[in-house]
Amino acid sequence: MANADFHGCPVRNVLDRIGDKWTTLILLRLSREPCRFSALRRQVPDISKRMLTLTLRNLERDGMISRTVFPTKPPSVEYALTPLGRSILGPLGALVLWADERFSEIRENRTRYDALEAG
Repeated sequence: MANADFHGCPVRNVLDRIGDKWTTLILLRLSREPCRFSALRRQVPDISKRMLTLTLRNLERDGMISRTVFPTKPPSVEYALTPLGRSILGPLGALVLWADERFSEIRENRTRYDALEAG
């Protein structure tokens, strides 16, 4: 394992992006319909303008979303999932469902663990 190239590992590389704090929320929002920047910012709780911009750029760079600029005054921009972005929705949906179904159990385990650690 001393020579393992974790930065070149495809699984780790992709999961680093998908596991990002904001990526899942943005992909799930865009799964409903294309959305403009300002609407995304309103609909993704607690995300800063800078972090939304960075996350959208990374998703566009990866080919998961497309960016369309409309020639309005001022120009407006709309983001949409690409076929590659849509292809992650099945696995992502399964993970979201699992998290929703297991959250109570996980919360109880955390509470029990924290109580043991504190005392």
